[in-house]
Amino acid sequence: MSDSVEGRWAEIFTPRYATVTLILCLGVALLAFNAFLASISLPTAVEELGGVALISWALTLFLVFAIVGGAGAALFKQRLGARTALLVSAGVFLLGTVIAATATSMPQVLVGRAIQGLGEGVVSAICFALIPELFPSRLVPKVFGLQAMIWAIAAFGGPAAAGLLTELVSWRAAFLVNVPLVLIFAAMVMVKVPAHTPGEKKAVARFPGLRLFTIGAAIMLVALASLVTPLPAAALLVASALLLVGAVWMDGRALQRLMPRDAFRTSSVVGTGLWVVLLINIAGAGSAVYLVLVVQQMWGFGPAAAGALAAVLAVTWSVSSITVANVSSKETRKTLIRLGPGLIGAGLLLVLLGLQFDQVAIVIFGQMIIGAGYGIHNSYLNLTMMEAATDSERDRASALIPTTQSAGNAIGAALAGVAANSAGLAAAASTAAIKFALVPIYILGAVTAALAVLAAWRMVSLVRPQDANSSFAAG
Repeated sequence: MSDSVEGRWAEIFTPRYATVTLILCLGVALLAFNAFLASISLPTAVEELGGVALISWALTLFLVFAIVGGAGAALFKQRLGARTALLVSAGVFLLGTVIAATATSMPQVLVGRAIQGLGEGVVSAICFALIPELFPSRLVPKVFGLQAMIWAIAAFGGPAAAGLLTELVSWRAAFLVNVPLVLIFAAMVMVKVPAHTPGEKKAVARFPGLRLFTIGAAIMLVALASLVTPLPAAALLVASALLLVGAVWMDGRALQRLMPRDAFRTSSVVGTGLWVVLLINIAGAGSAVYLVLVVQQMWGFGPAAAGALAAVLAVTWSVSSITVANVSSKETRKTLIRLGPGLIGAGLLLVLLGLQFDQVAIVIFGQMIIGAGYGIHNSYLNLTMMEAATDSERDRASALIPTTQSAGNAIGAALAGVAANSAGLAAAASTAAIKFALVPIYILGAVTAALAVLAAWRMVSLVRPQDANSSFAAG
């Protein structure tokens, strides 16, 4: 097809779409960068405020409340309209930022991080939901590709920016840098985002408190599992799984649902696609958490060199997203969706192999394979779910994607923590002990990626020809 049919990268930056593109990217960037900010700036905050035992909860609470906020975003958008929902949630994020930046104790920082996560979870989910509403379908893969690049860049740029601000100014500056960004975001939303988007119906929704609490409690139990010994950890993981199943079950019977009706059901494209999203983020989380740490411990890498090794994945993710953004063939898109999780699993095994045999080149190649796996399939995975969702369910399906990504990262990091602690990584005093403890982390990731491969094959087998000819796909 011609560029006029398939769309060009330059088109999302033309006057017609440029401001909306910037709004959506800024909304997702706030979540992406803040998810990585705490790991760099908070050690300095702990030196000033004390409370070292609470430091790990700064990320945990941010992600848990982001997941809860994202889960409720679709109802929030329906009730208030897109513009008001974005402005209110941006205000909540700003409040959390100020609380954390002006904190005089670590508990106050945690309160601020939780409020930040709640507001940003809603912002990010609504921004995802607006993509198919504000862009024709020929440009949707480009916008999703841009969002994927932002997440990849944030994985390296977030810690780098926070490190510079913390070192040159203060840890509080690393939080306060959000203030002008949020104000710019809010100003653009007021001007460019419609009060109600096409097809949006104003709903008088009851607050789904029990369901949101159940989801948040389930993720919190997974986080707790990484802090205890194997037997209690297993019990916490089982309890978490039961709570998540219960939340989906309750939501399916609610009059005003948070999730699409077929969420996580393997009989539909949307349900199976959400499993792919969840599993690939669980798969990659362990390496993201431990790689930088262990190459410094085993090979004596400095922070800059270790960060550069991590950035290889981000760069490859971005390049591969751009490379496949102009694919027009539906069959090729299906192939990319199936191929992506397999590459992630293969890349994780290569990274493990490189670490075991002290081969930096193999680790770099594995990082490139993982990045390519995420990059080639992400946009078309999301687009296929959008095309398969009915008009009445598209808001819920769209908003659930970033929420599921955050849940996957939180669950994956916690499961990797359980695996690492069970293998003795925390107490490892030699390179051999570290290498031994890494094996279950990467095997867990590879097995999860294999499950994602099965889910991806199942998903594309369910795609019907009429999905590609829906009113949304027609753009």
